[in-house]
Amino acid sequence: MQSPITQLEQLTLTSASKKFLKETAKWAFFLSIIGFLLIFLMLILAVFANTIFSMVAMQPGIPENIGMIMTITYLVLAVIYFFPVYYLIQFANKMKKAIATKNDETLAASFEMLKSHYKFLGVFTIITISLYILLIIFTSMGALA
Repeated sequence: MQSPITQLEQLTLTSASKKFLKETAKWAFFLSIIGFLLIFLMLILAVFANTIFSMVAMQPGIPENIGMIMTITYLVLAVIYFFPVYYLIQFANKMKKAIATKNDETLAASFEMLKSHYKFLGVFTIITISLYILLIIFTSMGALA
């Protein structure tokens, strides 16, 4: 009797599975190109944020350095957004190559990039939810005081 590990090593992709993976790679490539365009727009906005938000800073109650704060914010967001988009385009390119060449190592590498993409999004989601929870706690403590 074969062990489960041996059975998994003999996993084969059907023609339908290959078709689905090929289509998934195309959509992943499309979404990663859109992601890189959005990162580029964020970087452009970061360059001009100081000028744009300097007009807002003239209003009372708005900090004078709001332009610099927004520049840094957009730069940080662009850097954070870069990693999942990079992993996604790597998945798409490696998957296309794996299907074309029927190479198991390239297929595994493409799935590793997909894993990295989802792992990054998962960790980022946990961090975001944690920050929201902290924000709610501190806001409600401030409202009670």
